[in-house]
Amino acid sequence: MSKFFFCLKAIPLVSTLGLLLFTGVQAAETLVHTQAEYREAVAQAQPGDEIILANGVWRDFEVLFSGNGEPESPITLKAETKGQVFLSGQSNLRLSGTHLVVSGLVFKDGYSPTQAVISFRRTKGEYAYYSRVTETVIDRFNNPERHETDFWVLMFGQHNRFDHNHLEGKGNAGVTMAVRLDDEENQQNHHRIDHNYFGPRPTLGSNGGETLRIGTSHYSLTDSNTVVENNVFDRCNGEVEIISSKSGGNIFRGNLFLESRGTLTLRHGNNTLIENNVFLGNGVLNTGGIRVINKGHVVRNNYLHGLTGYRFGGGFVIMNGVPNSPINRYHQVEDVLIENNTLIDVAHVEFAAGSDEERSAPPIRTTFRSNLIFARNLKNSVRVHDDISGISFSNNASNVEDGLAIELEYIDAEIGISKAENGLFYPTGSDPADLADIGIRGDLKVLRKDETGVSWYPKPPADAHGNRASKRTDAISVSPGADALIDAVNRALPNSTIVLGQGEYRARKLIVVDKPLTIENTQEIGSVRLEFERSAMFELGPGGSLTLRGLEISGASAPDVAGNSLIRTSRYSMVSNYSLQVEDCVIQDLDTNHSFNFFSVSKNTFADKLSIARTKFANITGNVIALNKEGDDLGRYNGEFISVQESEFRNIGGAVLDIYRGGTDESTFGPRLVIETSVFESVGHSSRNKTNASIRLLGVQRTDIQNNQFTDSEPIRVIHTVGDPITTIVGNSFAGTAGPQIEDSGTP
Repeated sequence: MSKFFFCLKAIPLVSTLGLLLFTGVQAAETLVHTQAEYREAVAQAQPGDEIILANGVWRDFEVLFSGNGEPESPITLKAETKGQVFLSGQSNLRLSGTHLVVSGLVFKDGYSPTQAVISFRRTKGEYAYYSRVTETVIDRFNNPERHETDFWVLMFGQHNRFDHNHLEGKGNAGVTMAVRLDDEENQQNHHRIDHNYFGPRPTLGSNGGETLRIGTSHYSLTDSNTVVENNVFDRCNGEVEIISSKSGGNIFRGNLFLESRGTLTLRHGNNTLIENNVFLGNGVLNTGGIRVINKGHVVRNNYLHGLTGYRFGGGFVIMNGVPNSPINRYHQVEDVLIENNTLIDVAHVEFAAGSDEERSAPPIRTTFRSNLIFARNLKNSVRVHDDISGISFSNNASNVEDGLAIELEYIDAEIGISKAENGLFYPTGSDPADLADIGIRGDLKVLRKDETGVSWYPKPPADAHGNRASKRTDAISVSPGADALIDAVNRALPNSTIVLGQGEYRARKLIVVDKPLTIENTQEIGSVRLEFERSAMFELGPGGSLTLRGLEISGASAPDVAGNSLIRTSRYSMVSNYSLQVEDCVIQDLDTNHSFNFFSVSKNTFADKLSIARTKFANITGNVIALNKEGDDLGRYNGEFISVQESEFRNIGGAVLDIYRGGTDESTFGPRLVIETSVFESVGHSSRNKTNASIRLLGVQRTDIQNNQFTDSEPIRVIHTVGDPITTIVGNSFAGTAGPQIEDSGTP
C-alpha cells in the first residue's frame, strides 16, 4: 500500500518539475507601449525574457532596467526596430543587476535630468555586473547650459561591456564616457569598451571635455583593468586629453584616432598597455598622439602620422614629474618601455616635457628602442626639455641628421619610407636587414569606421563645429523692401546664401541667426548698404553661424544708448559652437553712443572661428571684437581661432581685439590669434578703454602679429598666464605708438 501511495505522489512531483523546467527555458517577449507597461514588464522579468519598446518617441522617460539574468539567459531591453525608438526630452537609462542587455535605442533631442544619460548603476551600491549596452546611439543629447557638467555614459560595477555604440556631438561640459572606481565594487572591474564610434566632439574651451576617462586622480593608484579596443575616435576635439587614463592596468589596443585634437594621456595610474593604435592627424591643427606619465607602462607598435600638436598635445610626449608628487599632480615617468612605434611627419616629439620648478623629476629607467621618426620636410621634431639620461635609447631610426640624432642613438643608415598594402608607411634603405625590426609590424591593421558603431545610423562628414554637414543650398536673391532681409533669413535653410540686390536695407527688428548662413553682395562694395534700428542687427543663436561678404553696414540708425553691437551672440548659454566670418566689407559709424561694439559675446558662448579679411572699420566707440566674458579665471575662454588679415581699423575708441583666458588650467589649446598686413590708426584712446591697449591678449596660447602698421594708437599688450605660450610679433611699424608690452605674470 505504501508503494502504491509513493507512486501516486511521485507522478505529480515529476509533472511539476517538468513544468518548471519547461517554463524556465521559455523566454517571454513583451512589447510595451507606455511607461507603465514597461515598469510592469520589468518587475516580472525572468532570465531570458525580452522587453521590447514600441517604435516611436518616448519623451521624458527615465528608464530603470533592473533584474538578474543568467549567463546564457540575460534579460534584454531592446527596440522594436533598431533606430526607430527615440528617447527624447529629459530621459536617461540606468542598469542594475546581473546579465542585462540593452540594444537599439537612440537618445536625441533632449538631455538627461541627472548626472548621466546611461549609467551602469541604479544608485550608489546598486551596480550592474556582466551587463551590456550595444547598438545604442547618443546624438547631441546636451544640457543647454554649456558649463553644466554631465556624462553621457558612466560605467560602474564589474565585467560590463559597452560596444558597437554611436556617440556624437557632446557640447556641454563633462566627459563623454567615464569609468568610475569610487567604490571597491567598481575596482578591478575588467570592463570592455569596444567597436564604438566616438564621433565629433567640438572644442569646449575649458577643462572637462575629454571623450573617455578611466578613473579619477583620487583612485588612480588602484587598477581598473579596463580594455579599450577597436574604437574610432573621430574629430574628438573637446580638450587636450582625448582619453584620460587615471587608473592602472588598462589596455588601449587597436583604436583609430582620426583628426582628433588632443592625446591619449596616461594621466595617472601605472602599468597600462598602449599597442596597435593608429593616429592620423592629416595635418589638422593641434592633432596629437600619446602622452606618457607615471610608471610601468608599455607603449608599442603604434602608428602616428601627420600630427601637428605641440607641448602637452604633441605627437609623442614623455613628461617630467613632480618629486614626491601628490596623487593629483604629475608622477615621475619610471620603468616605461617604448618600442616599435612609427612617427611620420609628427611636428613635436617631446622629452621631459613640462619641465619647470615644480615638475623637476625627469624620466628614469625608461627604454626607447626600435622606433622610427621620419620627417619628409627634414625638420627636426625632437625637443628635449631636461636631463634625459634616465632614458635608454637604442636601435632607433630617423632620416633627420643633427646632433640630437646622435644623442638618441639612431642607427647609422640612410632611410626612406614606402607605403604598404595596409596604407601605412614602413622604412626602406639600402640594407633592409638593418630596418627589419624598426617601427611598426607589417601586420598592423587600420580600423575602419564602418567596423564600429551601428550600421543603421550614418556617420556623415562634420563641419568645424562637429555638426552634421549640409550641402550648400541654392542662393536666395533679395531686393530692398520692408523686412526683406529678415524674411529671407527666416525662410532660409541651413547653409543658404542670401544674395542682396542693389540698394539700402533697414532692419527694424533683431535678426536672429540660428543656422549657418551667408549674406553677400556680389557686385561692387557700396552698392548694398545695411542699417539697423535695434540695439543689435544680428544675434547668433544656438546652431547659428554667419558669413558677411561685400557689404557696407552703418550704425547711424542704431538707438542712442550705450552698449550697442552690430553683431552679438545669444545672451544665454550656447552649447553649440559658432563661427563668424567678415570679408570685403565696410563697417562704419558705430558711434551713436559710447561702448558701441562691432561684435559682443556673452558668457558661456564659444566661437570655433572668428575671421576678418579685407574689411574696413571706422568710427567705432567700443571694441571691434571683445572675447572677454569668461572672467572667473577657470581656464575658460570665448573663442579658439581668431584671424585678422589685410584689414583697416581707424578711429576705434576701444581695443580692436580684447581676448581673455584667465586661470592656470592647462587642458586647452587656445586661444590662437593671427593678425597680418593690417592698418591700425587712432585705436584705443577712449577713456572707457580699460585695457589701455589697441590689442589686449591675456592667456592667449599662440599669437602671430606681423607686417602691420600702428599709427597714433595704444600699444599691443600681451599677458602670458599659463602654459608655454608662443608669441611672435615681427615686421610691424609703430608711429606715435609705443612698442608691444609683454608680461609674464598671472595677473591682468
